[in-house]
Amino acid sequence: MSNDPLLQPYQLKHLTLRNRIIMTSHEPAYPEEGMPKGRYIAYHAERAKGGVAMTMTAGSAAVSKDSPPVFNNLLVYKDEVVPYIKDLTDAVHEHGAAIMIQLTHLGRRTRWDKAHWLPVVSPSHNREAAHRAFPKKLEDWDIERIIKDYADAAERMQAGGMDGIELQAYGHLMDQFWSPLTNDLDGPYGGSLDNRLQFAFDVLSAIRQRVGNEFIVGMRYTGDEMMDRGLSPEEGFEISRRLTESGMVDFLNVVRGHIDTDPGLTDVIPIQGMANSPHLDFAGDIRAATGMPVFHAAKIPDVATARHAVASGKVDLVGMTRAHLTDPHIVRKIIEKREEQIRPCVGANYCLDRIYQGGEALCLHNAASGREQTMPHDIPKATTKKKFVIVGAGPAGLEAARVAGERGHEVVVLEAANVPGGQVRLTAQSERRKEMISIIDWRMAECERLGVQFKFNTWAEADDVEAENPDVVIIATGGLPHTDVLSRGNEHVISTWDIISGDVKPGKNVLVFDDAGDHAGLQAAEIIAKTGAKVEIMTPDRAFAPEVMAMNLVPYMRTLQALDTTFTVTYRLDAVEKDGATLKAHIGSDYGGINQVREYDQIIVNHGVIPLDDIYFELKPHSINLGEMSHDQLINGSAQSVVRNPDGRYQLFRIGDAVATRNTHAAIYDALRLVKDL
Repeated sequence: MSNDPLLQPYQLKHLTLRNRIIMTSHEPAYPEEGMPKGRYIAYHAERAKGGVAMTMTAGSAAVSKDSPPVFNNLLVYKDEVVPYIKDLTDAVHEHGAAIMIQLTHLGRRTRWDKAHWLPVVSPSHNREAAHRAFPKKLEDWDIERIIKDYADAAERMQAGGMDGIELQAYGHLMDQFWSPLTNDLDGPYGGSLDNRLQFAFDVLSAIRQRVGNEFIVGMRYTGDEMMDRGLSPEEGFEISRRLTESGMVDFLNVVRGHIDTDPGLTDVIPIQGMANSPHLDFAGDIRAATGMPVFHAAKIPDVATARHAVASGKVDLVGMTRAHLTDPHIVRKIIEKREEQIRPCVGANYCLDRIYQGGEALCLHNAASGREQTMPHDIPKATTKKKFVIVGAGPAGLEAARVAGERGHEVVVLEAANVPGGQVRLTAQSERRKEMISIIDWRMAECERLGVQFKFNTWAEADDVEAENPDVVIIATGGLPHTDVLSRGNEHVISTWDIISGDVKPGKNVLVFDDAGDHAGLQAAEIIAKTGAKVEIMTPDRAFAPEVMAMNLVPYMRTLQALDTTFTVTYRLDAVEKDGATLKAHIGSDYGGINQVREYDQIIVNHGVIPLDDIYFELKPHSINLGEMSHDQLINGSAQSVVRNPDGRYQLFRIGDAVATRNTHAAIYDALRLVKDL
């Protein structure tokens, strides 16, 4: 038996959990027509196989038709969900893990123009800023109907084999009853704390009548909204005591904060550059006050923090949810004493930001997560050993080297710089994004374990590559900033890389023209603004930094708004002319009718990169495939077999930004899905 606090079993009512690490309720947005089908099952089964004690599915599974998901959630108000839930629970149980599901009514935290176009409902007419819907104030018959919907959904989940359910009470309808900010009802459901809690207890009573007393029911809730006139910590502790004393709740999953705005959500679920485990002590205080089993998750990305959370008695079960999106085999690696091989979550929040932007959860640096049906987490060995030469040691090149090494191939990496990392190393120079370097460090450690050979300070020429006698050549050279985008005066602008790297000193009156909408524009602006300079960020788009997305935007805005920064949308930098020490910017608009001239002393252009691909085109005539990559074979998961030059010496491919400007995830996905079959 291990002495590791994380590996101790835990008894939750009748349920024995094999260790103390769980995934808290989350929705990766993989359902099909509201049902958990193949992709959904494969995702959770992989984490169960990896050793997690319990996976909690479906953040925000909808119990009512007037709680339409704003992204792709499970629809548990449908009877047809039961057999799909049974398939899901069976798949997880087969690997020894427990499984629960979160049920909710979103209340005002959705939109009226989704699904059936029913009015959004809440205990007041107060609009939620994040989703913008003005709700209908609940009537008595609405409340009765929704209470029944909760009970119906709970019964379906019990029939589907779930080990328990969790009710969501922060930001959603239940919390909207609790909070004085969102409850304008008169008694019996409004006014005093007793009245504001009545809806929750009516729901719990109805659920218990359906599922009995043995079925596990828990509550995920905020114990402190951290807002003026919102739920106070004192009320949060009182709510915790009343939930405990009710006898209807088996565990408390406590958070702190509010989620009705992007900044509020980001404080509840912190991202990179923000403090780890900011609410852990608060969760510990709730556990001490109630004696209840307490779960908690909020940026607990590493095993050391998780171990402290359990060993110190702050929580009974620790949630490592985003961490398991990054590495589904955390527990297995702890058991096998391979903690150093755990792929680290870097808090980039690509997963959550993609969901809230209407996509699907994907991990920035594990391209297999969410693609378990087609992408391996454990790389299979190749039947024939080959020699790979990879040019470039950025994220694409390092992933290609790692996967080829896992396949058992001989791998040589040629890198012009004296260190690996490429654009990731550049972006990680910012204090806000320093965690990004773990994407590189982890791959370098894995490559070292696998015997990959690196040649740094090597500007690879075609002859250097061919001298290695490769079977496969992969060009992962990335690109260089593309600033030659103006009708005239391109020679007078600099790139965001110049500022981020420190190669160029910031000016005093600076224009950052951001036509790419990614992190680089805001990083450069932040660096400049912190010097005390006047900064204007201009974009032709109708919103700032769409590639950064909502939660990642929050820390930038907090910094930039506090400094001398102007934000200008829907305007385009057309040309620049130099007049002594002054740069005259000619400003237009895609909407037409604008021709302005403004003066700055420095102008920065963010417009992506141009592929650094000369070596690819030099090698192309000597390759078997002439550089062609079969898209069908790539998509279908089979080895590349294109032959366009029978006299060629090697297969040749290029990946990542050496093809076109994309992002870190795309670069890593390129490498994984190509090399896993070579």
